Amino acid sequence: MTSETQTAEQQPDHYDAFADAYARANENGLFNRWYARPAVLSLLGDVAGRRILDAGCGSGPLLADLKQQGARVAGFDSSPAMIRLARERLGVEADLKVADLTEPLPYDAEAFDDALAVLVLHYLEDWSLPLAELRRVLRPGGRLIVVVNHPVIPPVMYPEIDYFATVANVEEYDFDGVSATLTIWYRSLSAMSEAFTGAGFRISAISEPPVSADTPPELLPQNESDPTRFIGFIFFALEAVS
Repeated sequence: MTSETQTAEQQPDHYDAFADAYARANENGLFNRWYARPAVLSLLGDVAGRRILDAGCGSGPLLADLKQQGARVAGFDSSPAMIRLARERLGVEADLKVADLTEPLPYDAEAFDDALAVLVLHYLEDWSLPLAELRRVLRPGGRLIVVVNHPVIPPVMYPEIDYFATVANVEEYDFDGVSATLTIWYRSLSAMSEAFTGAGFRISAISEPPVSADTPPELLPQNESDPTRFIGFIFFALEAVS
């Protein structure tokens, strides 16, 4: 990954250029398949019968997991190519939409028991409207699971970045042999907390979990004393308060 400052956010359809490669890379990749997805499912617990919205659903792997566990699922993504892949996974009858988290969402108020924003908010500079809209579509007492890049990453990897500033960082990734440039907006843990509470959420859990116990050993970092734990993402379970 490379570091340089960029002020512009990605366009909503940015992922279209590498959607297929991204989906292939994450299907069985360490960070999504064996780290983020199991941790999100663990935070949610029993989802049978619950109505769950996946904001920034990508190709739909979490939606498929939740549907298999008995949830009633809906999802949206700003990338039409990602929604195409999600429809291929979930079927044409699936409740999937092309929508942008930085705009009013096409759902009724209090329509969902739970919502997910997994690896999506860190692409945005301003969390105000996205969090307000996710709060609006959740019933009181509903849950929002948020996963973003860990705020300690800049001090470790990009020490020139001011930890207490909200700063854009351009990073290069390889998805199944396809190079992609992503802009990640880093912010402090306190800035995240203030954004959550300001939008009407109570923080019920902050998690820095290990990878899934059944992760293939060859995928784990080889230079760590405990390869099942590393600084990657931070996970929040939030409760929508009245």
